[in-house]
Amino acid sequence: MEFNHADLFEGIADAVGDRTAVVCDDERRTFAELDAEANRIAHYLQDLGIKPGQHVGLHLYNSIEYVAGMLAALKIRAVPINVNYRYVEAELLYLYRDSDIRALIYDVEFEPRVAAVMGEAPLLEHLISVGGQSSVATAVPYTEVLERGAPTRGFEPRSGQDVYIIYTGGTTGMPKGAMWHVEDLFVAFGGGNPYGAPLPTPQAVIDQAAAANPPMVMMAAAPLMHGAAQMGTFVSWWMGSTVVYVRKFSADAVLRALAREKVATLSITGDAMARPLAEALESGDYDTSSLIALSSTGAILTGSVRDRLQRALPNVMILDSFGSTESGYTASGVAGSSPEAGLRYQPNATSGLAVLDEKLRPVQPGSGELGTVAKSGPISFGYYNDVEKTARTVVTDAEGTRWLLTGDLASVDADGTVNVFGRGSQCINTGGEKVFPEEVEAVLKGHDAVFDAVVTGIPDERWGNRVAAVVEAREGVAVTADELDAHCRQRLSGYKVPRTYVFVDEMVRSPAGKADYRWARRQAESGGS
Repeated sequence: MEFNHADLFEGIADAVGDRTAVVCDDERRTFAELDAEANRIAHYLQDLGIKPGQHVGLHLYNSIEYVAGMLAALKIRAVPINVNYRYVEAELLYLYRDSDIRALIYDVEFEPRVAAVMGEAPLLEHLISVGGQSSVATAVPYTEVLERGAPTRGFEPRSGQDVYIIYTGGTTGMPKGAMWHVEDLFVAFGGGNPYGAPLPTPQAVIDQAAAANPPMVMMAAAPLMHGAAQMGTFVSWWMGSTVVYVRKFSADAVLRALAREKVATLSITGDAMARPLAEALESGDYDTSSLIALSSTGAILTGSVRDRLQRALPNVMILDSFGSTESGYTASGVAGSSPEAGLRYQPNATSGLAVLDEKLRPVQPGSGELGTVAKSGPISFGYYNDVEKTARTVVTDAEGTRWLLTGDLASVDADGTVNVFGRGSQCINTGGEKVFPEEVEAVLKGHDAVFDAVVTGIPDERWGNRVAAVVEAREGVAVTADELDAHCRQRLSGYKVPRTYVFVDEMVRSPAGKADYRWARRQAESGGS
């Protein structure tokens, strides 16, 4: 057995097969049942000719079929590829081509888009439809796949060097596939141990972290097409726990599932999920007595939203984690950390997190010097089909240490606390002053009338760039640019205050809650007050 996700899952299924592995709305599977379902799909994919290293797309909402398909690919050493279900045809075609998928498991409600572009993706030959009858003649229904495939295993040995790819949406361009070796992925995202230290052998994960633990129920609120939910799922399983999803995110659905399944830990991705959860808790009557901890990762959690959640959940520990698809989980927010007051994180003891200058040397703690957040050790080894981005992101210093450059700018306090200011690529240079959008966004979202805000830079004849804000007001509430200007000027230096405001009916964000800065910039440039 190796530190391979399929090996580990099979070992846990053998050890605690009668435990519930996954729940999605009204459906559930034990570890043994999910293992058998994944085996059936894996054998079917093998019979199609899918070979180790080839790619299988998953274009689905959260579902049992998603996790079974993901496991099936890993069992035959193929690579599961997450497909953003919000993509329109042009974006889908880009992803299908860029990822070189050869088989696709998809929800039939996405079929018009799938059918429109599949013929232009030269390697895509096999379709498996989920959730009803397909109108595409070549698509095989998921139920028929289960009938054709054997429930037993019998797969070839796997390796800790098998590849796992997570397509990450980013904020300024088309998605890129972050490539991992599965053993590095296992260690970087928790290593089967809630304290982050890897256990000595794969069998120890099964015996000490899974089988020996009493069953716990953990919930991933994010869509499985996002890396945070995938990794949250595996970490839950490595602890012998049940993982709960809702098919489509809504605050009401999440909170009802939390009460029904007696969820102990809930993972979310930033304000996009935290805000509606806080509003639902403030206005509704939900049983949250089972909840012990709520953790946010993968997107910004502002202080004002966190405070609302804490008031609604006074006995729940709220955690804000720092990391990325390419780096894994690397640090935890310290007391008082927020975009408004400053994002401050304490690196994990074994994370390999550092802040490097332009010559890839660690900045001096306490110096106030700004550098780039970087990680050594287990990291993504590059981007699929993008040699140039890989070369810019994965670098080696003069001593031979390999680093992943996250793109975040930060300084280091004397005690080792890392102060993160934001993405260098999003930093707005206005008249020589640097403005980080995250700080301004957090202040705007602290206004009672603001539901969401994204801040970007747009061209300005005098200053080079000026700060612009795209704002979505709370439903049924009116707010003016003058009111927001006054609110910001009480909390921000004058050069950080937006000069342009554009009000929209609905903010465009990724399913994981990441801002779409390209879209926001277009909105701001189109005019505002």
